[in-house]
Amino acid sequence: MNPELHLRIVGGLQIVLALLHLDFRRRFRWAEELAALSLLNRQIFYVHALFLCFVLVAFGSLSLLAPDALLEPTRLARLVLGGIATFWGLRLFCQWFVYDARLWRGQTMPTVVHWVFTLVWAYFTATYAWALCSLG
Repeated sequence: MNPELHLRIVGGLQIVLALLHLDFRRRFRWAEELAALSLLNRQIFYVHALFLCFVLVAFGSLSLLAPDALLEPTRLARLVLGGIATFWGLRLFCQWFVYDARLWRGQTMPTVVHWVFTLVWAYFTATYAWALCSLG
């Protein structure tokens, strides 16, 4: 198993995920859904979504373009890998313990999507944790 290869894979997947976010506004009908919010809360929501995309591109670019730097046994590499592993581990936790199961349970497509994202978040978390542990 090659941690550099898996870092490149998760890097590419994170960039794809950021690109998918570009369609979220339309797909999830944010304009209609968020209309009831105050202007400030609506703008905070959009800014947070934009910054999440930026974080995904940053994590993805670093992993895709510089996996060798992440695998150098330096303090910075350990901190970055640990931070990204924690980020994705918390996202995996949210998948099961923050999102209400009523959103997917008993419905075929939402259940498939739930499990696909569970596996993706687990793969991201495991890849960064594995890379961190490989540094010794």
